[in-house]
Amino acid sequence: RGNPPSIRFIQVKEMNIRKVIFLLLAPFIVLSCNKKKEGNTMNSGYIKIAVDQTMAPTIQAAINLFESENEAIVEPLYTSEREALDLLMADSVRLAVTARRLTTAERNYFYEQKYQPEEIRIALDAIALIVHPSNPDSIINVQNVKRILTGEAKQWNEIYPGSGLGNIQVIFDNTNSSIVRYANDSICRDKPLSSDLNALNLNEEVVEYVSQNPGSLGLIGVNLISDPNDSTVVELTTKVKVMRVTWNGHPDRFNAVQPYQYYIYTGQYPFIREIYVILNDPRGELPKGFTRFLISDRGQRIILRSGLLPSVMPVNAVKIRD
Repeated sequence: RGNPPSIRFIQVKEMNIRKVIFLLLAPFIVLSCNKKKEGNTMNSGYIKIAVDQTMAPTIQAAINLFESENEAIVEPLYTSEREALDLLMADSVRLAVTARRLTTAERNYFYEQKYQPEEIRIALDAIALIVHPSNPDSIINVQNVKRILTGEAKQWNEIYPGSGLGNIQVIFDNTNSSIVRYANDSICRDKPLSSDLNALNLNEEVVEYVSQNPGSLGLIGVNLISDPNDSTVVELTTKVKVMRVTWNGHPDRFNAVQPYQYYIYTGQYPFIREIYVILNDPRGELPKGFTRFLISDRGQRIILRSGLLPSVMPVNAVKIRD
């Protein structure tokens, strides 16, 4: 019989303690809430953004630096280009990073909603072709890449006479990815992609698959394998071989190049694409602030270090002695 009063006492005591704690913390809770509201500026607050997953390494590096310097949290959703744009159009995010500009239909949709979206180019990227390290043939021209992607050439010996690798297994990252769209729009152009192509989920999975299958050919964003300071990148590049590509003619080691920054800059590497921030931030708050950071000198240096070509070339100030 003595237990119920004891339990009752403990419950009342806990309730009293909670009341005291609440009264003590209430002013801080109010201040915190007010600070959160006041902090929704270009350099503080919280946002979600949608990012083409092929740009994940670069954008994550930019987020890390931006957050370290500001009272801000930028939560990225790394997804396909199509889903990133869908999220932006559904007003689920105010910022999307994509490998293309808005179409006329997409732009008109925003206008109908009384929005004025901005399209800001932040970088030049490239599509890298990767093969198994044991593949002796890693030099190719654009026409033969097109033949492979359209299904006109299905065997390695149709590209390289004498090759014993058999079928060409073409591997993409995702059926809705910007790389598939680029292959269709910019490489194949007047011909449809072959129905025999394969898609996984992520760029990293493409690298893993190619590293384990000698007859495969993978297409990935160069962003994934171009930062020499990233240990993950260094590990990935040891697993595959990056092909050299030339525009036309007989490819050789003198006219075919890999997707290095210099060859992206000169246009010698054929498969180049622009990277954009699509911004729908009418209030000019944190999404706009993060965009400004990406095109600032510091943001563009992150892009440069990641192996891409900055949209605005960073400038070094050098003091010259008299």
